[in-house]
Amino acid sequence: MILKSRRARKWTIVVASLLVVVVGGAFTLLQVADSRTFQFFGTLVNRVETGEKIVALTFDDGPDPAGTQAILDTLRGRAVPATFFLIGRDIAAHPDLARDIAAAGHEIGNHSFSHDRMIGVTPSWVADEVEATDALIRTTGYTGEIHFRPPNGKKLFALPHYLASHHRTTITWDVEPDSAGTPDAATIERTTVDRVRPGSIILLHGMYPAREQTRQAIGPVVDRLKQRGYRFVTVSQLLAARG
Repeated sequence: MILKSRRARKWTIVVASLLVVVVGGAFTLLQVADSRTFQFFGTLVNRVETGEKIVALTFDDGPDPAGTQAILDTLRGRAVPATFFLIGRDIAAHPDLARDIAAAGHEIGNHSFSHDRMIGVTPSWVADEVEATDALIRTTGYTGEIHFRPPNGKKLFALPHYLASHHRTTITWDVEPDSAGTPDAATIERTTVDRVRPGSIILLHGMYPAREQTRQAIGPVVDRLKQRGYRFVTVSQLLAARG
């Protein structure tokens, strides 16, 4: 009886240890999938180290009638370039708005075709999502380099491997004032200005109808950062300033 009891305890310990390893490994993978600063393959940039007071202003999603023109007007009035990470299905739905972004001289990045989370996906699915959106971006007249930003910032194996094999850079961010809920314009302005450093990449979501507060914050954010001596550049220009 004593021997059986000892064996039972031993197997209980073994099983418990395996569960700890599995759960711990799964938790680590989730951390990697959400990380803004690490991926398993290729190059990921969330900001650059630079002594210059330069910052990249980026917008995710769209184009959408609710926000595109208002954002472009605000940027035009302040002579500020930005990088728009557009969704393929939205480009297909509103090609004229995508062309307006390109015609205004802004940089266009790839934010996938469907905006589905790119974890637990196949390599062929990733290729379709990226390449279909690349093709749509080219129909806007944009001719520059196309960087990629994962939907919701999530990536694990298939997406980083695809991007690395095609010499593409994953762009994340280090300032995200409106990602958690829909804060008011004053909060977005204050959070952005407080967190920006030289070489920062700012993420804003201003395209859709529910994002009016973000759209209202863009002008004040730009004005206050300019007052602090910052100059706005595209993501490609920021990458060129590394080192």
